[in-house]
Amino acid sequence: MTNYYSHKLNANKLKRCYEVAPVRVQQFLEAEIGFVLQKIQLSDKILDLGCGYGRVTIRLVKKAKQVTGIDISPDNIQLAKEIFKNEGIQFYEMNAIDLSFEDDQFDITICVQNGISAFRVDPEKLVQEALRVTKKEGKLLFSSYSEKFWEERLKWFQIQAALGLIGEIDYNLTNNGTIICKDGFKAITYSGHEFLKLASNFNVDARIYEIDNSSVFCEMIKK
Repeated sequence: MTNYYSHKLNANKLKRCYEVAPVRVQQFLEAEIGFVLQKIQLSDKILDLGCGYGRVTIRLVKKAKQVTGIDISPDNIQLAKEIFKNEGIQFYEMNAIDLSFEDDQFDITICVQNGISAFRVDPEKLVQEALRVTKKEGKLLFSSYSEKFWEERLKWFQIQAALGLIGEIDYNLTNNGTIICKDGFKAITYSGHEFLKLASNFNVDARIYEIDNSSVFCEMIKK
């Protein structure tokens, strides 16, 4: 299946989605980044999966030794390189389930902003590949939306739809954490329970955090 974010919602169009975010959504986005920053040490090498145009990646630079961002969209990577060309970040066009990195390269691998849904790939393959490139005792940080954030999330997507950034929302199919548009856009969520069930397939220690009544994070530590 064609990835919506790589073909329809990328580069400046994706950037615009964050620019029009309401105040409460901006708070959620900032809280999500803040949680990730708390987990990073100055000696860490970080991999940002699905980095888009580098919105989160740039925030990690001052806290880590090295930051790498990958995205399946060439347009996203081109824009990221243009915006942050002097920041020392390595950006690559790459598929998150087929990374061109050797084993055990990164201290922390992150997949935030509901990437587990947005990537439209097998979640087990996604976690397996993320673990492969992460060092032993390194961390994976995956996030999705909290069910408590449903109304604010839906309002944000309604704004995006009204501006033509995504398709018209299909309200007959949109409910219970799932947003579906008439042009093929679909965004689900992962609960803490679902994250733990996924993590149970791997040799990791997993823990769930709920941040700001808006994000659900799963931290997996590679054994």
